[in-house]
Amino acid sequence: MIVERSKAIVAEVSKALLGKRDVIEKTLMAIYAGGHVLLEDVPGTGKTTLALALSRALDLDYKRVQFTPDTMPSDITGFSVYVPHKGEFEFNWGAVNCNLLLGDEINRTSAKTQSALLEVMEEHSVTVDGVTRPVPQPFVCIATENPVGSIGTQPLPDSQLDRFMVRLSVGYPSTENQVAILKAKRYSNLLDDIQAKISKDDLVEIQNYLGNVFISDMVLEYIVNLCERTRELEMVQLGVSPRGILALSRMSRACAVMRERDFVVPEDVREVFHAVCAHRLMLKPQARIESISANDILDRVLEEVPAPSMDKACGRA
Repeated sequence: MIVERSKAIVAEVSKALLGKRDVIEKTLMAIYAGGHVLLEDVPGTGKTTLALALSRALDLDYKRVQFTPDTMPSDITGFSVYVPHKGEFEFNWGAVNCNLLLGDEINRTSAKTQSALLEVMEEHSVTVDGVTRPVPQPFVCIATENPVGSIGTQPLPDSQLDRFMVRLSVGYPSTENQVAILKAKRYSNLLDDIQAKISKDDLVEIQNYLGNVFISDMVLEYIVNLCERTRELEMVQLGVSPRGILALSRMSRACAVMRERDFVVPEDVREVFHAVCAHRLMLKPQARIESISANDILDRVLEEVPAPSMDKACGRA
């Protein structure tokens, strides 16, 4: 049932984001795994379109914040206002009171405003004036940032980068898909055709189901070995954190479900490894000098760390 629903969702979102099945699937995996998504790409590649299309296909309440230098933390979390005729303060929700929050150009706002997202991303609640309030469930944050040009930007701190389960890049569409987009745009907005394929309750049910996906001790050890190896390489100043290990485990389970299995195999781990771990690495200056990227480091890790056999991965001796 989950597989059929997932295929329907991917097909529906693909109506608006042509030729980007891989990024759609990985974003959906992260949502299934209860994580958040950072879309890093140049302007105009469809980052906002992806978020809006998913909100419609998943039937989620959607809010968008266009981050600018003057965006305040209270715009995100909410604020209390004194109401004279009631003689008390009344809380007014900010943008986080939704199921899917799109933080557009998150690196264009101040560090203080960026940090307003830390609590809700980790604990699915906000604390204002000493009162903690839960946000609607399910909750997912999809943030975008432009890696080109640094004028007026505030890089995300490592603590916040670590809270994003995956970092993805949409990339430019192929020539054929660009022509198809031009033809479709002549007549209507591609997003107008997106229909809901599951409900919020269905999504919560899928998120809960992931806990039942079997992952053997050998695969868990493989996940830990991969992440530990990132901390040992010469060009790496800071490797994958324990939170990153948990994220890799959850994404691997979501990948297995998308691939029509109720158990995780090493290939699931390998498929999502770069998306989960690349943004969690802090490289030494020497790596930049030698033009070594985080993905290069992860490629080396996958080559050096042996994967368990299929029998062991499935829990068979």
